[in-house]
Amino acid sequence: MTFGFRITWLIGIVATALAMLGAAPAEARTGQLLDVCIVRATPGLSVPTLFRTPSRFDCTTPQSAYGSGDFWVLSQVLPTSLTHIPDLRALTASVWQDRVTLFVLYADGAIRRTGFTSRTSGRHLMIGATLSLTLPPHVAPPVRLLWHVEGSANLRGVVLGPTLATAAEAAESEIILSALYASFGGMAIALIVYNLALWGALRQSFQPVYCLLVLCLLGYAFSSSAALGQLVPSLDNNIRLKLNVCLLAICAGMVLVFARAFFERAVFDGWPRPASNVALATLATSGIAFAILAPWQIYWLDRLLTLSYIPLIALVPPVLYRAWRVRSSYLWMFTLAWGAPIVFASLRIAGALGLMSWSFWIDNSTMISMMLEALLSSLAIAYRIRLLSVERDDAREQEIAARLLADTEPLTGLLNRRAFLDRAIGRSGDQMLLIADVDHFKHVNETIGHDGGDEVLRVVARVLRNAVPPDALVARIGGEEFAILIDATTPVLPDTILERLRSQRMPFDMAITASIGCCTGPLQRESDWKALYRSADRALFAAKGAGRDRSRDAGILPIAA
Repeated sequence: MTFGFRITWLIGIVATALAMLGAAPAEARTGQLLDVCIVRATPGLSVPTLFRTPSRFDCTTPQSAYGSGDFWVLSQVLPTSLTHIPDLRALTASVWQDRVTLFVLYADGAIRRTGFTSRTSGRHLMIGATLSLTLPPHVAPPVRLLWHVEGSANLRGVVLGPTLATAAEAAESEIILSALYASFGGMAIALIVYNLALWGALRQSFQPVYCLLVLCLLGYAFSSSAALGQLVPSLDNNIRLKLNVCLLAICAGMVLVFARAFFERAVFDGWPRPASNVALATLATSGIAFAILAPWQIYWLDRLLTLSYIPLIALVPPVLYRAWRVRSSYLWMFTLAWGAPIVFASLRIAGALGLMSWSFWIDNSTMISMMLEALLSSLAIAYRIRLLSVERDDAREQEIAARLLADTEPLTGLLNRRAFLDRAIGRSGDQMLLIADVDHFKHVNETIGHDGGDEVLRVVARVLRNAVPPDALVARIGGEEFAILIDATTPVLPDTILERLRSQRMPFDMAITASIGCCTGPLQRESDWKALYRSADRALFAAKGAGRDRSRDAGILPIAA
């Protein structure tokens, strides 16, 4: 994959993310998005009065500018296209609130109410962290909605994404988001099981770290999607939000821990390692502080937590630069894996700091970035496993080559004495041992020089190797002495070998002959080898004494008692 293609892929991911996040908030959920106005709750305000005097509400100032406290939030006049449909739902995003009471003004002037507290909100939670309140039934159509919110932290807003939806639209939204989160959950579980299985075989340190990372992502998705609140309706919603904060901080930290375990050690050597420790400690401290101290000074705790992600994001470019400098094999994979989460995290930070208006997609972007992070990190692991496989194959080939070099006599390419004995001793059945010695080899060296003598030995070795079956062992065990071991059931006549040697053209057309002594017997133990070799060696000397260029057979040795 070329560098240009990698960058194009990254830009494509980022562009897709921006396109999704740039969509109108009304498209995030099915239903009619409502415009709302706000006023801080003060003593003496009554619901009928507030419905009659909408002018007292502020419709221009951002809700988050009011700070925390109690508020009244008035909707626009409800669209007539929806008000005649029964079983309407008022949907809002789940935020930090102690109590929410929804008042509904009907066309005949009647006012009905419904609501929940933070402890009872579990019965109203939908997947996607949306709170749904069914408008109380009445003979006349609803005209306007009024929320009374008590104990609002107002970090992003008091009433976020207010939407009027039918029961069918709410159900459709629930099904779509449930499918999205379920897909992520299934993928996460599959990745964990798959990588744990691989870890059992490969034992790479980054694999359990990756499984912990995906497990944290799965836990955050389970909590932030409100599936946890649905499973445990009695769970206080504000406690669930605290849990979200902690799990998100853990997920962000685990991404960095995984990178440290996955990258080559040289990438984090030096200042990046202590810098990453500081970033992790900052994130952990702010997350724990929010979980323990909120709602005390919740605004500043939230700002501290939001800003604590910045060192983590700021650490990414230098880490990628270091990876480029050390020519990391995994640079392009991490560039892709981190691209989308960094974009989403930056947008969420901008939203948390009030630099962007609230959006349903930004609020749920973490899950999307987690999915991309998990998938692309899994691809990085698959790529690394492939590299490990290639490295192991290369190492195995080098080991085999090294073993062959260690077992091979360098001049002739035949087995050396040690390798010959390792393979010979222990062979089952009777074996025929032939000891061949080149005749008058000293004269050969004196005549054509040592280089010529070496070439003669190479030719002799080639003749011996070609004259015996493939399963025979052929070795150079001395200067001009060779050993051949053949299974006694398929013997080779020594005179056939000598004839091949006589007919072989030698360097400088010299006439080269050899003498052979042979013996047959068992070769189960080292003592068998010594006995077999002594007998074959004596037969060799007998052949030399009889005039050379011939063979002698010592016969069959008896099996030792």
